[in-house]
Parts: sequence; structure tokens; C-alpha cells
Amino acid sequence: MTFKSLTTILASTALVGMASPIFAQDKSGVNMDETATGVPGGVAQYDMAQGLYALGMTNKDPLLALTAAKLAAGVQMTDVVREGEQRAGEGVTAEDDVADAPADAAMMLASAREFAAGDETLLGLIEDVEAEGARGRIGGASRELSRLPAGAVDVWKIPFYGNSYAEIGVSGDGDAPLSVLVTDENGNRVSCPARVYDKFYCDFVPAWNGYFIVSVANNGRKRNSYYLLTN
Repeated sequence: MTFKSLTTILASTALVGMASPIFAQDKSGVNMDETATGVPGGVAQYDMAQGLYALGMTNKDPLLALTAAKLAAGVQMTDVVREGEQRAGEGVTAEDDVADAPADAAMMLASAREFAAGDETLLGLIEDVEAEGARGRIGGASRELSRLPAGAVDVWKIPFYGNSYAEIGVSGDGDAPLSVLVTDENGNRVSCPARVYDKFYCDFVPAWNGYFIVSVANNGRKRNSYYLLTN
């Protein structure tokens, strides 16, 4: 084959490539890969901590409260500001002036100490958790605090990468029931487990890079201060 003929073939191939359409990824349907799996991370661990703490408070159980504190302390949280809006509700009342938030590790430890009632063994375990501090924390969890009035709805726009494990959590302060709805950019509902009063956790793998809309509605008669959690 001559140099001239080889050049002609290469040039023709380039022109064909330029003329060929670029096939874009299909972004119709639900943005969710039903076959993909992932490993739960910081959001799941924090959600578990909140569930254990609620059970510990109900039973006044120091070990449950302590375990919850250890789990919560083991998650490195980053405070963020997300894109979102709050739709009108009944407004903030006088009792809402107090700055509140869902329980953190320090509050859980305080409850454990109270329930321990001077038990030296339990108090020693509590001191061990306090001494551990931030050692061994897992990262990758972000939160934003919202104080949602009765009857109001928060609408959040959250970006997630395709083919990457996504976690969404809602952790309220217990003052009012919250309902949570997750949809993709096409308005399709993402299948998530049912919430428990004002606690919610959902994990999935998006099929492509896209935004997800998280709607949090306060169905109660009092304000609920909650964390929106993502990985």
C-alpha cells in the first residue's frame, strides 16, 4: 500500500467519524440502577444511631444511649448549604424561638450518664467513648439543619453522580411527624423505605449524573428542626 492510499483511507475514516452522530446517554425513565449495589456509609450509621437513641430514651437504657453516641460520634459530618426552598406553612410561633436540633453525640452521652445513675462500670464506658473523640471517624456525610414550621414543606435539589452509591437521610427532633418524598429530575418517584415518624433513610444508585428532589413536609402542629443528610 502506498503512502498516498494510506493517507486517503485515514482521511476518509476521520470524515466518517465526524459525520457519525454522537449517541447521548438515555436519560428517560427512573434515574436508578436496579442492579447496582453499594456499601452503606456515614448517613446509614447516623440514622442507626438516631434509632437506637430513640429506643434508649423510651426505655431509659444507658447502654442503648451510649451505643447510639458511639455510632454518632463515629461519623464525620460536614455542614453544608444546599439549593432549596421552603413553601409556606403556619409560621414560627413564640415557642420556636429556642434554637434546637436533633440529638448529637454529646446529647446522647449526657442521656447515657443520666440513665447510668452512678453505676461506676457504665460511667467508665461513657468516659471511654468521650475520650475516643473523633478518632476512627468515617467521612463522606454532609448535613444541613432546617427548622420547618408546621404545615410547611422544604424542597431540596440534590445532585448525585451516576453509577455511585447515594444516601439520603432525614433526622428530626421528634416534635412533629415528617413525610419525605424523593423524585428524580424527570419527576419519577424513587422507591424508598417508609419513614418512621420524623426519621428517614434511603439508598440507591443513580444510572446517570442528575438532580434529585427531596420534599420534606411537616404534618404536625409544631415546628420540627431536622437534619437533611447526604453522602
